[in-house]
Amino acid sequence: MESNTNSTTYRVHATLQRIRDACQRSGRKPEDMQLIAVSKTYGVEEIKEALSAGICHIGENKVQEAKEKLPALQKDKSLSHVQWHYIGHLQTNKVRQAVELFDIIHSVDSLRLAAEIDRRSYTKDKIMPVLIQVNTSREKSKYGIDPDDTLELVKQVSELKNVKIKGLMTIGALTATTANDTVKIRSYFRKLRELREFIAGKNIPNVDMDCLSMGMSNDFEIAIEEGATHLRIGTAIFGKRKRAVKSLLSAASNQMEEKL
Repeated sequence: MESNTNSTTYRVHATLQRIRDACQRSGRKPEDMQLIAVSKTYGVEEIKEALSAGICHIGENKVQEAKEKLPALQKDKSLSHVQWHYIGHLQTNKVRQAVELFDIIHSVDSLRLAAEIDRRSYTKDKIMPVLIQVNTSREKSKYGIDPDDTLELVKQVSELKNVKIKGLMTIGALTATTANDTVKIRSYFRKLRELREFIAGKNIPNVDMDCLSMGMSNDFEIAIEEGATHLRIGTAIFGKRKRAVKSLLSAASNQMEEKL
């Protein structure tokens, strides 16, 4: 039997306390933070436990995986308050399913992708909230628009009728093992905040800059200190990622390997 300190419930409460502590240090309000529990590789039961522990926002970064487990949860009327966030890189051929499954998409980094979201949202009579993903570190291994090109992309996307820009998103460095790493991570988050303030000052129609989606399990406290509003936290809540994901619909016949 799983010990209390290793349970999802315990980790949710511990993470919420860390958020409160970081907010106190930085003079911010915990209620201004939106904690998104990223359930990559975890199934319905683990998600339900997180929701029972007080989580109201669930994030997924694979459309196929989300398609297998979210519908069962979304049919539960007692979970109607839960918001579903798509946080991963989104291919245009997966947009239709993403629009059907999710309440907000964090990872728009091109006009082509935004236009496809707009088209699919129109067919569903839906206005899809989106965040513009910015590659603040300019690392070639990461998705996201270059900071210098972000304002122009925001202007272009703002003209779409069935998409609503709600803010910006970025991914920090993958590790923070040294003081120098921490300084770099902080600079990437600060850059996003400053970019948000710059774009907000342009007063572009159909654009809100209320949301700053930044900070994951290894760096969310720094993100809070630098102005984050949406924290995408996975392993600190659900534990170490499972390497294999079984289909919740046809486990006997379909097994997928997820790359971490």
